Amino acid sequence: MEQNLEKVLIVEDDPGISEFIDLELKHEGFETCVANTGRKALEQFEKFNPNLILLDVMLPEISGLEVLRRIRKTSEVPVIMVTAKGDTYDRVNGLDAGADDYIPKPFEIEELLARMRAVLRRTTKENSSDSVLKIRDLEMIPQEMSVTLKGETLNLSKTEFFMLKKFMENPDTVFSRNDLIEAIWGAGHYIDINTIDVYIGYLRSKIDNSVKEEYIKTVRGCGYKMVTK
Repeated sequence: MEQNLEKVLIVEDDPGISEFIDLELKHEGFETCVANTGRKALEQFEKFNPNLILLDVMLPEISGLEVLRRIRKTSEVPVIMVTAKGDTYDRVNGLDAGADDYIPKPFEIEELLARMRAVLRRTTKENSSDSVLKIRDLEMIPQEMSVTLKGETLNLSKTEFFMLKKFMENPDTVFSRNDLIEAIWGAGHYIDINTIDVYIGYLRSKIDNSVKEEYIKTVRGCGYKMVTK
């Protein structure tokens, strides 16, 4: 029986980098497709139907962030941003636009492969989950990636969703910033801890501030937790 290979769309305008990644992924058993512009990326996304996308930010014709925004209108396919930009602002922009992970250039191929496998494992696990999480007036259906607060749908970015999911799965449990980084992006992943504070602020503005109740509590010197009452 022919094995179904996981398909990866590589979006990179530097031919040296795209060829290197392409060869390495084929060697690791992935089926690959390469696009060197934002416009071609959108075309190949429709034709190739990838299981994962490696997406550069700086692209001709259409930027990587705009490509990601358009893809997110119709699909939750895992996306790892691959870019030379590596400061907190750029990471937050990419993740907030719906990326699952973010790796700056230059990178070791072993690290890229590890992150790809982690994202694919996480996506498979999420897709197999059909439980409903509920804390007071906050309700989440993980399989549908839907969240409601007092019956009203919340518009969350993918990173906000995963962070909230971690809290709702473990109510009244304190998580440090490093705990949250590991839970959302994986062990050994470098994310500035200030990024966590940014996303906590986003969640509070959409949940706590909206209903004038405290859901996400700061535990001074330790981290954050979801309070049940």
